[in-house]
Amino acid sequence: MASRLKLIVPAAKATPSPPIGPALGQRGIKSMDFCKQFNDRTKDFEQGVPIPVVITIKPDRTFTFINKTPPTSFLLKRAAGIEKGSSQAGHDLVGEVSLKHIYEIAVVKQRDEAMANLSLRNICSAIIGSAKSAGIKVVH
Repeated sequence: MASRLKLIVPAAKATPSPPIGPALGQRGIKSMDFCKQFNDRTKDFEQGVPIPVVITIKPDRTFTFINKTPPTSFLLKRAAGIEKGSSQAGHDLVGEVSLKHIYEIAVVKQRDEAMANLSLRNICSAIIGSAKSAGIKVVH
């Protein structure tokens, strides 16, 4: 039976050091093989952008992986020009984004398999909720 491993890896910067090396090594996978494939697949992304990846490891120790889009929180913080979200969500505002930013993030997130069947309106609503949780104000 195949096992799955979920990691967040910086685009085009995968190295066999922790957390990748140990996580794959204990499952019998050569981390260098994954790193080469991942870096090649993400070479057109902006370097260092966090990319969630789901690695499927088969019993014969071969693997496949799927790249997902960057986390919503990362995209929101970048759009707002902030380093981190509010420590007191709902009380402290640390930045703001426009509805145009929300829409652009929704278009990116719609590429994820889990979001493919959702309307852009529903994805936008979820992103607005994430923005509020991070202390980011959505302006019209």
